[in-house]
Amino acid sequence: MSRLLSRLTAGIAAGLLASAVSSGGRLAAHHAFAAEFDANKPITLVGTLTKVAWVNPHGWIYVDVAGKDGKVTNWAIEFGSPNALLRRGLRKADFPPGTKVTVKGYLAKSGKPVANASTVTLPDGRSLFAGSSTTPGGQP
Repeated sequence: MSRLLSRLTAGIAAGLLASAVSSGGRLAAHHAFAAEFDANKPITLVGTLTKVAWVNPHGWIYVDVAGKDGKVTNWAIEFGSPNALLRRGLRKADFPPGTKVTVKGYLAKSGKPVANASTVTLPDGRSLFAGSSTTPGGQP
C-alpha cells in the first residue's frame, strides 16, 4: 500500500509540474502582483505593439519602446487572464501588431523590460483596463 501511495504521489506531482510549464519553458503558475511588480514604480510606455500572447494565466502584449538614447527595447507587458479580459469586453483582435499604444502600469522588480499593465490607450483614444484585480488601484 505504501509503495502504491508513493507512486501515486509522485505521479500527481509530475503531472502538476508538467501542467504548470508553458510552451516557452516558463512556469505558468499564478502569482501575486507584489511577488513580481513594484507598486512604488509606476511607468508609462509609448510604443508600437509587436505581439500579443492571449495565454493563461496572464495575457501579454509586447511593445517596442524607444528610449531617450533612441535604442528600441521590446517590453513584455502582463495583462489579466484572457477570461477576465473577455469579460471586460477586450478581444485579442483589439491589439493588432503595428498599433501605437500608451501603456500605464508598474515595473517588474527584476529590472528587466517587463511591466504589469493597468491601462492601455489605443490611437482612437479608447483607454482599456488591462490589469489583473491585484494591480494597485485596479478595478476588480
